[in-house]
Amino acid sequence: MSVVGPTEVEAAAHELVGVVEPTPVLTSRAVSALAGGPVLLKCENLQRSGSYKVRGAYVRMAHLTDDERARGVVAASAGNHAQGVALAAARLGVRSTVFMPSGAALPKVAATQEYGARVELVGSTVEDALAAATEHAATTGAVFIHPFDHPDVVAGQGTVGLEVLEAVPDVRTVLVPVGGGGLAAGIAASLGDRDVDVVGVQAAGAAAYPASLAAGRPVTVPGRSTMADGIAVARPGDVPFEVLRERGARVVTVSEEDLSRALLLLAERAKMVVEPAGAAGVAALLAGHAVRTPAVVVLSGGNVDPVVLLRVLRHGLASAGRYLQMRVRLTDHPGRLAAMLGEVAAVGGNVMHVGHVRTGVDLAIDEVEIGVQVETRGPRHCAEVVDHLRAAGYRVTEG
Repeated sequence: MSVVGPTEVEAAAHELVGVVEPTPVLTSRAVSALAGGPVLLKCENLQRSGSYKVRGAYVRMAHLTDDERARGVVAASAGNHAQGVALAAARLGVRSTVFMPSGAALPKVAATQEYGARVELVGSTVEDALAAATEHAATTGAVFIHPFDHPDVVAGQGTVGLEVLEAVPDVRTVLVPVGGGGLAAGIAASLGDRDVDVVGVQAAGAAAYPASLAAGRPVTVPGRSTMADGIAVARPGDVPFEVLRERGARVVTVSEEDLSRALLLLAERAKMVVEPAGAAGVAALLAGHAVRTPAVVVLSGGNVDPVVLLRVLRHGLASAGRYLQMRVRLTDHPGRLAAMLGEVAAVGGNVMHVGHVRTGVDLAIDEVEIGVQVETRGPRHCAEVVDHLRAAGYRVTEG
């Protein structure tokens, strides 16, 4: 039997009373349409510190001895875990140090400091920060707070599942973003023997769980290329892996296009700002993964750098066919560009960017190639714009 079950999760829930907010569970017609049945959103992006992480961090620290608390705690993180540890430590009166990569988003660094942690910027990756945190723990005696691989952390994260059951008693599927697996394992533990599917979702560029579940043990996978840095974990945690394996949880993967389109859908239709990792459950539905309904999608966090959000939304618009990239060849005479742009406007396209190429081995002496980015209403409108220009005699190449 696993070390975490309903009893441990319920005990964690009692410890978290007054510490975390039971977050809203909201219906979404747009997301429900993807699944062909009722889908609700569990909004942990609205939690204190902007994600579910404070739940597990607080329960872990609440179980420290007086001597351990006196020595303080240390953590390594690029964002959500950092803020969760800092907030939990402040609530418990424990000194905290958090090591973060030097390239961590400034809003996340500032928030961690404002919650009361001492922040040390080291190296360029979370692994660098982890090495520094481990050394700090060894030399100072501070207690290392792991982001997912500890029974107390898993139990704390599992309180999300109890809130899901209370809000949606007939739930049949819970879709959960998965990195190390602490949140998904906690939710699975909270469900006991109920007939509810736990579906973990990983970014295809950083998916350690499918290979691990196939092997029957945690394995490390190379490559962590994904915009969803919050779930870019190279190896599952031992504790969460065992819970999810025993529970028979399913883990699916999604593409970067799925993630960006999901983030765009949540912003436009659900009015929810989430980070790319937090949109993974919706991305799974966009990718066509079938689930039993009623389903609940956990929006795990909303701590997204505005600069990253802008880039991802643009990516989402392009993936959804809302941006048209095309090249148009014109004779290099006065008025030709204005006439072409007038044709785009006539069919309802909004020109966002124009670039000129006047030299090229495949261009005639009197030719110019115009690169145009056009905002459209969707894929069908993109085709209308291209067809209209071609009908007007222009040579158009998409992409």
